[in-house]
Amino acid sequence: MVQSKKQKYTFLAVCLVPTFIMFAIFTLYPLFSGLYYSFFEWSGSSANREFIGFDNYIRLFNDAIIPHTIIHDYFLVVTKVIGIMIMAMFIAVALTQLKITEAPFYRIVFFFPNIMSVVVIGILWTFIYNPDLGLINSGLEAVGLDSWAKPWLGSETWALPSLVLPSIWAGIGLFMLMLMGGISNISKSYYEAADIDGATEWQKFWKVTVPLVWPQIKISILYIVITTLNGSFIIVQVMTGGGPNNSTHVMGSYLYQQAFVQYNFGYGATIGVMILALSLITVLLLQLIMRRDRVEY
Repeated sequence: MVQSKKQKYTFLAVCLVPTFIMFAIFTLYPLFSGLYYSFFEWSGSSANREFIGFDNYIRLFNDAIIPHTIIHDYFLVVTKVIGIMIMAMFIAVALTQLKITEAPFYRIVFFFPNIMSVVVIGILWTFIYNPDLGLINSGLEAVGLDSWAKPWLGSETWALPSLVLPSIWAGIGLFMLMLMGGISNISKSYYEAADIDGATEWQKFWKVTVPLVWPQIKISILYIVITTLNGSFIIVQVMTGGGPNNSTHVMGSYLYQQAFVQYNFGYGATIGVMILALSLITVLLLQLIMRRDRVEY
């Protein structure tokens, strides 16, 4: 059926306008509001706001805790990207390339943590790390490694690294499925040609599998980076609350503490602007670093 331009534009408007309205309400409005409030001294609960210009930003650059929160965030970014991508790729290759009859069952097992709330995961791993009743210390004591047992979440040295394991465990399943979808679409003829050329399994992985699933790898890395920089405060808040002695504070948890615990809402908004800026810079740099020619197959 032939449609007039008016009908086409009406259809597009009906489809796009509601989406744009929702985007404006839940994304653009909070974004510009946060930027606006960063120029004020405000408790967040009072009707009185005092315009202080760039004082919050000056305070941000002089805050001794901020550099530590940035380091902690990027520590989690690097460890999660390495840990999740290695494990997800290994499992994806194993479940697609090897003839494992229980593959559907393992998909469910590895994906199960992704359907769990981050709060539930944090509480679960808090019990696992419990110095007296937790599985880790109990397991170490059972095999005679009592000296390795530690108050994992109560140690300034081990608290932050202890957050890496539950973060990796919770994120493997989603990226495993993304990689499995890419690997499953690779034609078997490429692997057969590699076999004829005498390629080893490792060479087939690096020369065939990785280049052909690079779009999925790139999207996975960017997604991990974005969600870590913007959402790692949840597991920090549940498991350590930023302690002990600020040793696990990330930018998001420090923002929460300033805005909703100490009622420095204006300063919390300033930290939010910093998180946005660092996230954008990081994503743009990663886009440049991971840019490569598209492989056709």
